[in-house]
Amino acid sequence: MPVAAAALLLVVSWQVAADGPLLGVDRWVRRAVRTAHRDFPNVLLDRLGHLLSDLGSGVPAVPVLLLAGALAAWRGRRAGAGRWWLPLPVAALTAGLIPLLVVPAKAAFARPGPLGEPLTAGQWGWYPSGHTATATVAYGVAALLLARVAGPLAARGLAAGATLLSLGVGAGLVWSDFHWLLDVVASWCLAVLVLWSLARWLPRPGAGRRQASGSSLR
Repeated sequence: MPVAAAALLLVVSWQVAADGPLLGVDRWVRRAVRTAHRDFPNVLLDRLGHLLSDLGSGVPAVPVLLLAGALAAWRGRRAGAGRWWLPLPVAALTAGLIPLLVVPAKAAFARPGPLGEPLTAGQWGWYPSGHTATATVAYGVAALLLARVAGPLAARGLAAGATLLSLGVGAGLVWSDFHWLLDVVASWCLAVLVLWSLARWLPRPGAGRRQASGSSLR
């Protein structure tokens, strides 16, 4: 999955930079969405699209991430886990990492949004989607931290919930005409790489207890 995500991110970024033919997918999806809006108007669906888009804002995504880090640390401490405090700095550093990944790319690609309005001086572009990256990374890392102090069933539920939220935010942005589809896809790929790297780096639950037990036996 990380190899596929990296390859797709490189291809999409290349096409956006070169205004390549793959951007035709964006235009086709936007036409389809606008046709759906015209032929099947639905106020509730439009409101849902805006609500899902808002879930990718810094509030509530970052507070949820920080709260998950604090809860995971508390649960780890109660369970006697080694380095129980680790979720706290991980959550804080992740919150700071998101804009560092997205903002420079937005400025470098300077891609106009679906409405086609030219960027004003000092305005960031639309590629990649900041809301999608914020939602996918923040909710994904929150689920990852909590899953390490939860049971297997709860861990699967957390992963499914974070995935659905991330997909929902991306769909809401495209439906509401806030972003091109490829803006969203690029942020999903970027988030997969972040989550995969973090999942490999974080120690497994109980690792500290096992090491301590082993040294006491010696």
